[in-house]
Amino acid sequence: MTTLTLSRYLQQKLDLPGVTPELCELIRQTGDACHRISDAIAKGALAGVLGQAGSENVQGEEQKKLDIITNDLMIAATLGGGCVAGLASEEMDEILPVPDGMKEGRYLMLFDPLDGSSNIDVNISVGTIFSILERPDGQGPVTEQDFLQPGNQQVAAGYVVYGPSTLLVLTLGDGADGFTLDREQGVFYLTAPNLQVPKDTKEFAINMSNMRHWELNMQRYVRELLEGITGVREKDFNMRWVASMVADVHRIMTRGGIFMYPYDLKDPSKPGKLRLMYEANPMSFIMEQAGGASTTGRQRILDVTPTSLHQRVPVVMGSANEVERVTGYHLET
Repeated sequence: MTTLTLSRYLQQKLDLPGVTPELCELIRQTGDACHRISDAIAKGALAGVLGQAGSENVQGEEQKKLDIITNDLMIAATLGGGCVAGLASEEMDEILPVPDGMKEGRYLMLFDPLDGSSNIDVNISVGTIFSILERPDGQGPVTEQDFLQPGNQQVAAGYVVYGPSTLLVLTLGDGADGFTLDREQGVFYLTAPNLQVPKDTKEFAINMSNMRHWELNMQRYVRELLEGITGVREKDFNMRWVASMVADVHRIMTRGGIFMYPYDLKDPSKPGKLRLMYEANPMSFIMEQAGGASTTGRQRILDVTPTSLHQRVPVVMGSANEVERVTGYHLET
């Protein structure tokens, strides 16, 4: 087994442009939080952490107990650590600046503390997603506008999958690398360096129950996949759908595929399901760094200019040739 720990790995990255000791420390703090989250999830019902919390988040979604617990763990590990000026979370209505009297850092972090939490009570893999930006102006109180940067401004991003093992996938803008948590030692070790997403695939991930609500170009694309070897694609495709973004995307990161959560006419007022700042941007950064691609169906996700903290977008990401194909169908109309 590799002996390169996350800490030593980060130390080796200090010669990269934009990588600072402060950024590395923030990632270490985040890794510590995810270790604690892994422990909390593993205890499950034994610790009384399963079930509903009896509250809703800013999107009007009912919160699980673990949504709140994991959010608190992320805040506790990073807010007072001297590396951030403020935090933003899918579970919080507004940004959380560093309190007066605490050291203020140069970075901003956005996170989804427990992606796929609707699966937690049935013991299916869930995860944490995080995005790190540099504060554009270090003067005065941090504001929501400071966070509203396009994804191409991210300095780091990562996700953690809490499954049979706890896996961290991280990018600092020079590729994507995977780490496995040694639960006895509480240390992440590099186990999957230089992840590469195959350009072609025979797997797709989408919620087929919404097919009747999709735009016609998305319906066309998926019908072609389902026709398999007898259709225009002349090959058979398999469908995989966990309904936990980190689990579905991690499968694609390791063996290829395409993940789609398209625009849905079921509620035309919502431009998409997934959150740009907490899910789409960090996952797109990681995907591109591994040789994959990511679009809204019409535009590269990392080029989207955010207008609000909890903005939603359609997402198409994964093997580059498939993403290019489905995006091309959308651009025909």
